[in-house]
Amino acid sequence: MLHTELTPQALAKYFDHTQLRAYAVNADFEKVCAEARAYGFAMVAINPVPVALCKKLLAGTAVHVGAAVGFPLGQNTIAAKAFEAKEAIENGADEIDYVIDITQLKEKNYGYIEREMNTIVALCRAAGATSKVIFENCYLTEAEKLSLCGIAREVRPDYIKTSTGFGTGGATFEDVALMKRAVGDGVKIKAAGGIRTLDTALHMIELGVSRIGSTASVAIVEELKAR
Repeated sequence: MLHTELTPQALAKYFDHTQLRAYAVNADFEKVCAEARAYGFAMVAINPVPVALCKKLLAGTAVHVGAAVGFPLGQNTIAAKAFEAKEAIENGADEIDYVIDITQLKEKNYGYIEREMNTIVALCRAAGATSKVIFENCYLTEAEKLSLCGIAREVRPDYIKTSTGFGTGGATFEDVALMKRAVGDGVKIKAAGGIRTLDTALHMIELGVSRIGSTASVAIVEELKAR
């Protein structure tokens, strides 16, 4: 579908509507869920503690609840990430976005990265949950990004994802294009971090992303409605 043919309703389905701030309170989660319900976003992206609340708030809708795991630094052990993902799923999470161990990648400990990815992806697959692997590209070289894509081609998570939104940079067109070339259609791509305008979102879709993580989802869909 060309972006010129994209309806506001179709555009909304690309968005993981995000509330990951450390100081968020219940009213913030009620707001993000109400917006997701009203606009028909794909998912709400939250930290693990409010999963049960958001699952209750979104009962009877098609909106998924997504939990961030090992977030935002990725410096938890594999066992800790697995426990966090399992608990989130038990509490109602439909999707898991986990951060890789960047230190192990930079040490070229690719076996560790593959074990970590296999562990989380297998856990999600067994539970019927969607798995997303966060690269945090702002800290990586091109070679490191390509190494991760190669591992993902073997492990087959549902998505690979550009960023947490908490690093020194977010999604870039160059990174999305590189990731798409590297994995083709075998693994879907989620762009996240700094996507705040309709033009940016549309270009990401043209480059091949299947999901967009953003706190500006409402404003972006309203921008399309106004055109």
